[in-house]
Amino acid sequence: MAGYLKGLEEYLAANYGKSAFDDAVVSPDVWTLHEHGGLMEEGVIDENLRFDIRFSPKGMPQRVIPKVTIKFLYPSSVSQSVKGLIKIDDKIRAMEIAPMISPAGRYHIKNKTLYPAMEGRTVLFFTLLEGEILKGIITDFSRYEITLSVKGGIPVTILRHAVYDLRDKKGRCLLKAFQNIHKDWEKSSYFVSA
Repeated sequence: MAGYLKGLEEYLAANYGKSAFDDAVVSPDVWTLHEHGGLMEEGVIDENLRFDIRFSPKGMPQRVIPKVTIKFLYPSSVSQSVKGLIKIDDKIRAMEIAPMISPAGRYHIKNKTLYPAMEGRTVLFFTLLEGEILKGIITDFSRYEITLSVKGGIPVTILRHAVYDLRDKKGRCLLKAFQNIHKDWEKSSYFVSA
């Protein structure tokens, strides 16, 4: 069916190039990064580079971290709350999936899927490459990131390359491979037929 999502093009024009890392650089906050291999670090994000960030972990020298190894981040002030909300899918964790260096191997999500879910405040379940499951409502997304409001309104930013699966409360898959066939965005109230 030919048509478009009302507001999507305007949203992308205003937000697609934004980055949570740029916001973090100018923020006074200390950040918690969850990195591949189960590593969790707190520190200051000093600079947002094209493929990396300059990061100063607490009490350690500054270092460069490749973005592809970062799964998600949030202000350290909410660390204890977020830790209690992360569930683990042991089967996926046991698969020991490496970071997806090549975009061709990643589990993509279409902007056409994200936008109506965000506008409709749909509760979603994001499963990451190492089995972490985060439940929340999308508040923002860009080319490389998706920001969720998790329980208590806490903001958590997921890197799109770290997503393994995305489902709604009914278990409906929202990944690109499935949605290219089923096109759920066409059933959205935001979809306008041509």
